[in-house]
Amino acid sequence: EDLGVSVVLANTYHLMLRPGAETVAGLGGLHGFTGFAGHFLTDSGGYQVFSLDPEVDDDGVTFRSTYDGSSHRFTPEKAVAVQELLGADIQMVLDVCPPLPSPPEVLRQAVERTAAWAGRARRAHRREGQALFGIVQGGADPQLRSESAARTTELAFDGYGIGGLSVGEPRDQMLPALAAAVAGLPADRPRYLMGVGDPVSIAEAVALGVDMFDCVLPTRLGRHGTALTSAGRVHLRGAAWARDDGPVDSSCACSVCRRHSRAYLRHLFMVGEPVA
Repeated sequence: EDLGVSVVLANTYHLMLRPGAETVAGLGGLHGFTGFAGHFLTDSGGYQVFSLDPEVDDDGVTFRSTYDGSSHRFTPEKAVAVQELLGADIQMVLDVCPPLPSPPEVLRQAVERTAAWAGRARRAHRREGQALFGIVQGGADPQLRSESAARTTELAFDGYGIGGLSVGEPRDQMLPALAAAVAGLPADRPRYLMGVGDPVSIAEAVALGVDMFDCVLPTRLGRHGTALTSAGRVHLRGAAWARDDGPVDSSCACSVCRRHSRAYLRHLFMVGEPVA
């Protein structure tokens, strides 16, 4: 809140398993559970599920918990129901997110199932005051991206996610696919590039018309002692900062840069202090 963050992403897959969507609902949904007064967006859990090499069929997906190995079944309707319990302001449909590179037949099947599942999610969604976003797939194929965007737009969602990019493909393949997807989406609805958060990609995607992003990159870098500053990346674990009394970023006015030196932050990282 102090940083002016207006939307927080909460992970459906992990919350469904711990502490459970019913528990969160009983405690006032995500807003009551966390005390955050801003907006919440929940992903469908699809990305995490598909990273676990699940069993997929036309109806849904079966996967095992990373916590205890228990088996779970996810369908488009179940993903909607779980996110309605969580009480986010924005929820995402369940989609099929293939790795890249993938054969053309795998990308085609992902587009077909994503479109079919989007329609089922649209019909299942009931919660008033909660926006539902569709998702565009198609890998790095601009033609498939255009087709997926058209089929998703036909369902008249409140906003549109673009999934399955920046998952290992070269930038010169990502950008044409992204441009094709954005071109097929209505400009008066939010366009959300999922899982992309490095500064260069953000700038390029904004130029193409993207409005929203999410990514673990900034917090993951932070956990490992790397800051993104106006002068580039600063690796705070480096021995060069052991006696540096300057701020992480001399042009930044945040509470960390106002109060704490690079030397102090490096010390916190080196002794394993989580507050770093």
